[in-house]
Amino acid sequence: MKSPFIDTNVLIYALSDDPRSAKAQESLARPFLLSVQALNEFSSVALRKLGMTVSDVRSAISDICFLAEDVLPLDREAHSRALDIVERYGLSFYDSLMLATACRAGCDIFLSEDMRSGLRIDDGPLIVNPFA
Repeated sequence: MKSPFIDTNVLIYALSDDPRSAKAQESLARPFLLSVQALNEFSSVALRKLGMTVSDVRSAISDICFLAEDVLPLDREAHSRALDIVERYGLSFYDSLMLATACRAGCDIFLSEDMRSGLRIDDGPLIVNPFA
């Protein structure tokens, strides 16, 4: 079984004072995959909303990448598959892009608070809310 794919919200909660922090940190204590998109989204939120400095963000990204089994790239194939997911499931494009990357990696589980927990994407990952 492949490691779960982690959505951006798990990263944000893990590195913030949010009450969900401990649960998010548990998700990062086991092998996981994520995409460059999650790093981009995390950086944006950390700078704008969490008040982290650029140096803090760089350090956090370095720690996340060290813990991750792999950080997956985005490419044209993922973009095309994301549009298919948008069309079929009505999810946002950026959520669908993450899911497309998880599908391509062969993940069985996609950990996210922000999507429809219990939804399986075709023969790909099952969306699971790790905070439920």
